[in-house]
Amino acid sequence: MMGSKFSLLAGFALAVTAASGASAQGNLKIGVINVARLIEQSPQAATVQKKLQDEFGPRQRELAAMQESLRTRLETFQRDSPVMGEAERVNLERQIREAQREYQRAETELREDVELRQNEEIGQLQRDVLTKAQEYARAEQYDLVLADANVIFGSTAVDITAAVLAMLKPPAAAPAASQ
Repeated sequence: MMGSKFSLLAGFALAVTAASGASAQGNLKIGVINVARLIEQSPQAATVQKKLQDEFGPRQRELAAMQESLRTRLETFQRDSPVMGEAERVNLERQIREAQREYQRAETELREDVELRQNEEIGQLQRDVLTKAQEYARAEQYDLVLADANVIFGSTAVDITAAVLAMLKPPAAAPAASQ
């Protein structure tokens, strides 16, 4: 942990030193990007969310139906167990326990699958967003662009998040020609 913080600080110091050399030759152009905001507000984030909802929605509805069925069985057991025969009560208890285990297994499996896919999709989204940020920085000839997570202070004048977000949005459709 300590080593990674030291290497991060050493890397930052090296970048600032290199950028200072550029500063001696002219104006230094520095930008800061709020990566979390960039990812959250990008149009691609909504696409990822919809893709995951479409992929896992049916399983989530199936799990909800399992939960409802289990709840109904529990209510039946609580209501009718005093008047049930011994064999019938034992059989219903066994069915409820099996349904609870099946529900818990299905819920755990779904949660793990969703987390895995979310991590895959968010990882790809992060790579895409950071690639666009690099493209923007090159196009606008920045000497140094930092992620805000490692910046102690940055004025709004160096925050280029909105500009990169604009670059992430698809181009607007051309207006129809007037007739």
